[in-house]
Amino acid sequence: MIHWIDYFVIFLFIFGFSVYGILQSRKNQSSRDYFLGDRNLPWPIAMFSVVATETSVLTFISVPGLAYRDNWYFLQLALGYIIGRVLVSLILLPQYFSTGIISIYEVLGKKFGKNIQKIASAVFLVTRVLADGIRFLATAVVVQVITGWSLPASVLMIGIVTLGYTLSGGIRTIVWIDSIQFVLYLFGGVLTILFCLNHLDQSFASILSSLTSEGKLEIFNWRGNLFFDSSFFISALIGGALLSLASHGVDYMMVQRVLGTNSLDSAKKAMIGSGIFVFFQFTVFLMAGSLIFVMMDGVEIAKDREFTSFIVNYLPVGLKGVLLAGVLSAAMSTLSSSINALASSTINDWMGGSSSLKLSRFISLAWATILIGIALLFDESDSAIVIVGLQIASFTYGGLLGLFLLSKLKHNFHQVSLITGLVTSLLIVFYLKQVGIAWTWFILLSVFINILTVYIVDELRKRLNIKRKLS
Repeated sequence: MIHWIDYFVIFLFIFGFSVYGILQSRKNQSSRDYFLGDRNLPWPIAMFSVVATETSVLTFISVPGLAYRDNWYFLQLALGYIIGRVLVSLILLPQYFSTGIISIYEVLGKKFGKNIQKIASAVFLVTRVLADGIRFLATAVVVQVITGWSLPASVLMIGIVTLGYTLSGGIRTIVWIDSIQFVLYLFGGVLTILFCLNHLDQSFASILSSLTSEGKLEIFNWRGNLFFDSSFFISALIGGALLSLASHGVDYMMVQRVLGTNSLDSAKKAMIGSGIFVFFQFTVFLMAGSLIFVMMDGVEIAKDREFTSFIVNYLPVGLKGVLLAGVLSAAMSTLSSSINALASSTINDWMGGSSSLKLSRFISLAWATILIGIALLFDESDSAIVIVGLQIASFTYGGLLGLFLLSKLKHNFHQVSLITGLVTSLLIVFYLKQVGIAWTWFILLSVFINILTVYIVDELRKRLNIKRKLS
């Protein structure tokens, strides 16, 4: 249980976020302001917002747990993330800025028709709700362990608090608060490292030597199976690059941040910079997990409970409140971003882009209610929560990425061909998972299947039409 001083520390942060959101609400004069911040967001703030949005509690809790249980193989993904964001900046961002769109799925609508735009948007909406349900669960587990509250009460508390500044301030408020929250939870990771080093009798060099001899600091895995081991270097690097290309190129929640900047160059800086900061962030939390392993003598703890157990059993009053505030900040940054992106996609992809500020806020409230409801239905998984969260995205990202790559070609594909390719790419992922293929290959294989299917179906349709005309 936590002390009243810890609750007071948490209250100060939450109160500050809420007041800031209310004050910023006066700057929103239109739906465009609410969803894009009038395209004048500073690129460093957009960059920090991207990192905060993708991080959530999955990094704050699960990544230290990975280092505690195993090693630093997860850092291989972060290398791929940087490569993926460079590809996003080269391939997709120029297309988004040149067309002047609000929702990225408008690109598909202009190329292939409104039906494809709505289908792509629907895939995004479903993916976002499911993935963020996992993030809600991760947060609720942490809050439950530290405070003793129930999982439903924890989810509701986070949801209600986040709604305060999300509905009033819009995207401009969200990205600025995201940046503050990023600094806060990263500071929590650094504090954990400093606390462990201060309370361990060994020198830092001695600790590193001990961890290295046990294989706890291994970063590159050359011993795995290429297609069946997600931690094998080539598999992790390619999987990380394609996951980042998809998540930050075709997931509107991520792209929305950089679309709010004033130029393509600013968007590129924010996008690539976020990959570098994510790599640094993973390093900090992996180091925290390794040091916690030393401090707790490697005692066996339930998955994804390692960091929370450390917070509860080792941290003093006050510092415990700062770490919990970091946990809540990570959760709120993802939730607020998700609510705003879901509402924006709904209005721009399904309602023709015409909406008042009042209606925009109402739709945001509706999505928030759905997100909270979905979160309450999830239960803990046997797999590490961070891996489950990434797997959910991998099921759909490949199909969406395939559509965007096809949109860059001069060829005009029929909607039937595109829908067939999308459905096939989604179904193939279930098969890949069933036969045990590493999730890091899901996106690459589903993109390939998607494009191949579209070409085959389109060619068959043409030949059938020719036959009909001849007959």
